[in-house]
Amino acid sequence: MSAEITSVQNERVKQIIKLQRKASARRAEGLTVIEGAREVSRAIENGWQPVELWLCSELGTGKPQIDTAGRECFQCSRAVFEKISYREGPDGVLAVGPLVGRTLAELKLSKNPLILVAEGLEKPGNLGALLRTADGAGADAVIVCDSATDLNNPNVIRASIGTLFYLPVAEASSEEAIAFLKEQGVKVLSAVPDAEAVYTGVDLTGPVAIVVGAEDTGLSSQWKGSADLNVKIPMLGKNDSLNVSVSAAILLYEAVRQRN
Repeated sequence: MSAEITSVQNERVKQIIKLQRKASARRAEGLTVIEGAREVSRAIENGWQPVELWLCSELGTGKPQIDTAGRECFQCSRAVFEKISYREGPDGVLAVGPLVGRTLAELKLSKNPLILVAEGLEKPGNLGALLRTADGAGADAVIVCDSATDLNNPNVIRASIGTLFYLPVAEASSEEAIAFLKEQGVKVLSAVPDAEAVYTGVDLTGPVAIVVGAEDTGLSSQWKGSADLNVKIPMLGKNDSLNVSVSAAILLYEAVRQRN
C-alpha cells in the first residue's frame, strides 16, 4: 500500500534532499537516489534493489512500467516531487536504494579485457559520459581512480543514462589500480598530449586498459610512469585538447576496430 505525501516539510522529503545534494549523506546512509523512469527501470533490471519508490501521477507521460511489489512506495504531490527532484522537467519517478560501485576484487574480466580507467575527474557529467561511452564500446569494466566527484552523484547517474547499473564500475586509488592491472597482465596505455606515438600506430588487440585524466591537469606522473605505452591523439587545429569523454571514445573505438 502506498503512502501519500503532500507536505514539503515532511521528514522523509528532507532526507531525500540530503541524499540528492550531499555525498557525505549518501556515504553515511549507504544510500543513493536514482531519478527518471528509464534510469530506475534499467537499475532494477540489472539487480539493483530500491528500498523506496517515489511516484507522482501529475508528472510524466504515462504510468511507469516499474515493479513496485515488496517495495515501500510513496505517492506525492507535484510540489513535493519537484522539491526532491534534482533535474529540470522531472518525469515523476524516483527511487532510493544502496550505493553503486564495486571493488577491484569484484571485477570479473574476460580473457582479453578492454578496460577504461579515469583518473581525477571533477565533473559528474564527464564521468557519466565516460560510462556511457565505455558501455557503447563493449568495455569489460571502468575503474575510477582518485576522483573528485562521487560515483553516486545524481548527475553521474543521469549523464550515464543508467549504464552505471549494468557496466561493472570499480573505485580505487591509482596505486591499487596499477597493481591490479599488472597482476591481471593488462597493458596500460595512457593518453598523453606530448607522447611520441599516435594512437592508431599501436597494438590494442590484447588485454589493455586505456587511461584518461582530467581535462585541466591531465594524467598524474604516477600513471605516466607506470604506463606500458603513452599515446597521443593528433590535434590539428588551434585547440590543444579534447573533452575527456571524446578522447576516451576515440581510443576505445580504435581498440574495437582493431579487435574486429
